[in-house]
Amino acid sequence: MQVRSAYIHIPFCVRLCTYCDFNKYFIHNQPVDEYLDCLIKEMEQSEVRTLETLFVGGGTPTALSYEQLEKLLQAITRIFTIEGEFSFEANPDELTLEKVQLLHDYGVNRLSMGVQTFKQELLDILGRTHHTADIYQAVDHARQVGIPSISLDLMYDLPKQSLDDFKESLELALSMDIDHISSYGLILESKTQFYNLYRKGKLKLPSEDLGEAMYTYLMHRMEESDMHQYEISNFAKVGHESEHNKVYWKNEGYYGFGAGASGYVDGERYTNVNPVNHYIKKIEQNERPLLHSTFPTRDEQMEEEMFLGLRMNRGVSIQRFHEKFGEPIDNVYGQTINDLIQRGLLVKQGDFLSMTERGKVIGNEVFEAFLLSV
Repeated sequence: MQVRSAYIHIPFCVRLCTYCDFNKYFIHNQPVDEYLDCLIKEMEQSEVRTLETLFVGGGTPTALSYEQLEKLLQAITRIFTIEGEFSFEANPDELTLEKVQLLHDYGVNRLSMGVQTFKQELLDILGRTHHTADIYQAVDHARQVGIPSISLDLMYDLPKQSLDDFKESLELALSMDIDHISSYGLILESKTQFYNLYRKGKLKLPSEDLGEAMYTYLMHRMEESDMHQYEISNFAKVGHESEHNKVYWKNEGYYGFGAGASGYVDGERYTNVNPVNHYIKKIEQNERPLLHSTFPTRDEQMEEEMFLGLRMNRGVSIQRFHEKFGEPIDNVYGQTINDLIQRGLLVKQGDFLSMTERGKVIGNEVFEAFLLSV
């Protein structure tokens, strides 16, 4: 299958957030220009030239200076023809009018802003650099220059966050002129400041019941809005679903460029080396900047098809599974599917198997059932 999607990683941030475990580095004194040179070289050496979707993430791509951002955008548009969605992650306080105009001029048609919450106390706890006023200004800038699609990230299940706090942030987001909301519960990842504080007994998290209440409220409130849920954590107005992320959930191929980036091409899942200097050294020596590579077995591919596909509201296509693996889904997962349907966690509707509301609330339990089935 021809791969028509790519992810580009910019591993630099102006400040390191307390909860984030992505491959990122404080931008001060980093070899940013050398990194961009090597990133451009890696893209040039790839086989792909036409893309349906391109996502530039991080770190924080907008942490780059105007000149660095222009250098990156010039290279991207020189190397690739982007026929569909061109997304950029951004921090609200870094989206100056000049930077947003630059992104628009080079064809970026979707902005994904890391808002997380509208409550200043929680922003401080998360280590975010922006203030609430920056969110409104960034959205205004994006609309002013004509960015067609704007998404905000919101988090729940945060330390010191009440259900009312989350409701308020959601209402403020819905009151803005945006097209998409991604909302995720906090996950304590190792090697983060939050994880270390939690281990020392210095971080108090909401109860499991409160976290579930926040997510359930999210689903019900979004049903009343002009956005529809299309994936466990994602909601969009008609025509504004993240086409790039759907590539992941449909278990399709994509290239990964940059330090720590992952890709899935010709049956190979790979991840590039993480440290910026290691990545630069590999590229300068004309070596592939590979950290590790696997070729998922047929059983592993079937597991991926299930736990990725079930994230989407439509769920997993029974016919597509049969065509892809040459075997009816019931032959492989019949008992598991029946058990989950009996428990009210899965439902079969026509050609699709999808999760119920309760299934989404305890989604990890549903996914694990398929990991243990083959």
